[in-house]
Amino acid sequence: MKLHEYLDLSGALSVKELSVQIGVPSDAQVRQWQHGYANRKPGPKHCVAIERATRGLVTRADLRPDDWRDIWPELVAQQEVAHA
Repeated sequence: MKLHEYLDLSGALSVKELSVQIGVPSDAQVRQWQHGYANRKPGPKHCVAIERATRGLVTRADLRPDDWRDIWPELVAQQEVAHA
């Protein structure tokens, strides 16, 4: 699920709540990721934190679709086992 889709869900964390939970000092940073401003993406540390804060609804692969396999190769193996 894309971050903007999650934040639109009823009962989801607000931008403020998410920023506090993942340790981002500014709501503006989360909003930039939410709207894809200047193609900005969260770094690996924040991707993991977002995945945890959203209880897996927004995954690292969702947040970094172009390079998640390079950053977290262990997830590729997990995904292959899950789909076998």
